[in-house]
Amino acid sequence: MRLGIDLGGTKIEIIALADDGAVLQRRRVPTPRGDYRGTLAAIAGLVEQAERDLCQRGSLGVGIPGAESGVTGLIKNANSTWLIGQPLRRDLQALLQREVRLANDANCFALSEATDGAATGADVVFGVILGTGVGGGIVAHGKVLAGVNAIAGEWGHNRLPCDEVAWPPCYCGRQGCVETFLSGPGMRRDHAQSGGEDLDPDAIAARATAGDAACVATLHRYEARLACALAVVINILDPDAIVLGGGLSNLDRLYTNVPKLWAAHVFSDHVATRFLKSRHGDASGVRGAAWLWE
Repeated sequence: MRLGIDLGGTKIEIIALADDGAVLQRRRVPTPRGDYRGTLAAIAGLVEQAERDLCQRGSLGVGIPGAESGVTGLIKNANSTWLIGQPLRRDLQALLQREVRLANDANCFALSEATDGAATGADVVFGVILGTGVGGGIVAHGKVLAGVNAIAGEWGHNRLPCDEVAWPPCYCGRQGCVETFLSGPGMRRDHAQSGGEDLDPDAIAARATAGDAACVATLHRYEARLACALAVVINILDPDAIVLGGGLSNLDRLYTNVPKLWAAHVFSDHVATRFLKSRHGDASGVRGAAWLWE
């Protein structure tokens, strides 16, 4: 049995998978925000409850909103800031008396979709999360590519490779990051600053479908920026497939429009990269954490 934990900013979720990927159990509890010891206890409680319910012990993988430093073993780059500087893997191993594997949540998403999701069978997969933030993960030959600095796939904190009039500040301290344009809040900000109302992405999409010219224009800008940003990934990584997850992945028009636009930026006479919607949706992160164990 494989156990996976998705450690999110608002909820902690566990999944138990059989060898064939069948779901044996899936549960979630609220995240004890700001409370590191409470977070450890919540994870341990979910694991212990699952093993009691299923009468067996499982391997454990954990997806986190950050990365583990290869130098110190402490968590870095986490937007759940109470994890930063903490020896999360070491503490969980001591608490649960077993080896624990950690990976960035976007890497877990990519692994899930490459293992038994939308990109099953693809050799190289780039997984993209477009939501409150923007994340990316790479799976090559069935393995997560973490990188020597544990930042492989972090395209959200590169500068958007497009000409822009203004470069908004990012929480990371830089300006003009991909995340500031392509996240849900980024689309909302762009629409408002372009003369529209203060609308969330779902409302913008609904109004665009109804013919609202300002909302249509916002989606056109968003698609052009996404195409430009993903073209850089294709030029460097040349993946077989790019899989989208997160709330903005539900904009079905992206899968038709973005590949038409990225061709102008890709250094090839033909782009064979498939652009796919995730198969497992919001379960991909927790499933990928479980698949950290082969």
